Amino acid sequence: MTGDDPRPEEGPSRGRRLLPGVGTVLAGLLVLAALVVPDQLSRLTPGAFLRIPVEGLVALALLLVLPARVRRPVAALLGLALGLLTVLKLLDMGFFVARDRPFDVLLDWALLDDGFAFLTDSVGRAGTVAATGGVLLLAAALLVLVTLSVLRLARLPVRHRAATVRAVAALAVLWLGCAVFGVRLAPGVPVADGEATALVASHLRQVHAGLTDREAFAGEAATDAFRDVPGDRLLTGLRGKDVLVTFVESYGRDAVEDPEFAPQVGAVLDDGYRRLRAAGYDARSGFLTSPTSGGGSWLAHATLLSGLWIDNDQRHHDLLAGDRLTLNGAFHRAGWQTVGVMPAATQPWPEGRFFGYDRYYDAERLAYRGPKFSYAPMPDQYTLATFQRLERARPHAPLMAEIPLVSSHSPWSPIPKPVDWDAVGDGSIFHQASTSTGGTRDVVQRDNAQVRADYRRSIEYTLGTLISYLQTYGGDDLVLVFLGDHQPTPAVTGEGAGRDVPITIVAHDPAVLDRIAGWGWQEGLRPGPRAPVWRMDTFRDRFLTAFGPQPGAAR
Repeated sequence: MTGDDPRPEEGPSRGRRLLPGVGTVLAGLLVLAALVVPDQLSRLTPGAFLRIPVEGLVALALLLVLPARVRRPVAALLGLALGLLTVLKLLDMGFFVARDRPFDVLLDWALLDDGFAFLTDSVGRAGTVAATGGVLLLAAALLVLVTLSVLRLARLPVRHRAATVRAVAALAVLWLGCAVFGVRLAPGVPVADGEATALVASHLRQVHAGLTDREAFAGEAATDAFRDVPGDRLLTGLRGKDVLVTFVESYGRDAVEDPEFAPQVGAVLDDGYRRLRAAGYDARSGFLTSPTSGGGSWLAHATLLSGLWIDNDQRHHDLLAGDRLTLNGAFHRAGWQTVGVMPAATQPWPEGRFFGYDRYYDAERLAYRGPKFSYAPMPDQYTLATFQRLERARPHAPLMAEIPLVSSHSPWSPIPKPVDWDAVGDGSIFHQASTSTGGTRDVVQRDNAQVRADYRRSIEYTLGTLISYLQTYGGDDLVLVFLGDHQPTPAVTGEGAGRDVPITIVAHDPAVLDRIAGWGWQEGLRPGPRAPVWRMDTFRDRFLTAFGPQPGAAR
């Protein structure tokens, strides 16, 4: 081979000629992926990419017929729209993982701030900032890269018009044939794909429903059979009782029915019922269907207490702006002292004003001096012990207290172990209390099996603490209503697990449970598979009816 042999330059020249083609192929693959990627992680399989998206064919056909002067601006708009659709799919993925539902483009933006706060509790501020920065960079990169890819593909009709026309026509015929015959290369994944259009249409319907829901909600809120019932005709069946309404975070139906959880959680409940029965208590249990899943506890609290279906933040805001009679308000009108105990309220909490508590204890007023346990600012045992010390241990008029317990809040690690009630004090003892999960591992460092085990243990801890509180501080004048606010995340339950949560009423006075004999609830602390299931928003009216006169009797 001589120095003037041209062959050594053929490699680089061929490489330079191939680069534009490689770039176009990569652009096509990115656009195809953006069009066909599903919006749920469980559907993210190789078969999901073996589809022909009709939206891509329509876009290519449009670019073929457009004049050259407008083709590039239209391509840029199409690319930007596809990039936004891809970001929306990623948001949907995240919400299906956390809430078992898609992202609400009208109402869910406020939840991103809550997600930031939760992630900070789970992995620390530095990790949260890094993760947030990474997500924002990914979103920006997708918008830019998808737009540039569509612009690159828009050159094809100019450079290879005849080949592009033939390709679009052939793919259109193939798409139509696959649609007519229902061809699938993977189960449940049709080759003839129009999912991007369906997804956009679904979110548009979601926006329309959100815009029209305010009027519907106002009508629902205005209908209230108990609005004008005088206090002396409310809750007559509970006179002289302290009534505690206690929400157990993430205590869902799966906790008492999933084969992985039910034996251990059921043992806590069944053993607790035996011990409470020996002490003279009895209990009845059923199920309620929560308006939320995986999070949004405040929506469930508001639903139970207001008797209205509060399944999004817009309804929640409208509720707080109104004058709906809540269960708390009914007790207050009937002469009870109402108390709110909110261990997780570390910032101003506008709900406190709406519910009209006579006394309200947020995290600061509870004055806990022990360690945090991941999300939970304090253990449930401390919350109950402090409520007992500040309220029930003193001479008092009958109390109605709302107490959310948060030790079973995700990420379920670490979890405190119980201590003697007399030793709780200011909570400092929990610095020495070992944890049932063995450390302060981040949720991101655990596999799914460990997360599920930690979840189960957290539920056992909170339920065991409630039972122990009853044994230690109960009495004939205490009535306990405890229930879950929602199911845990799909990472624990799997997708489509439903939204039912257990609810139980415990009382020492048999006359209390006689009042609800017609409900058909089952004996014990654990509802069985055939226990009645009500929507959570029906509980307020059923409770007020059972423990007072019929609504019409007030007129």
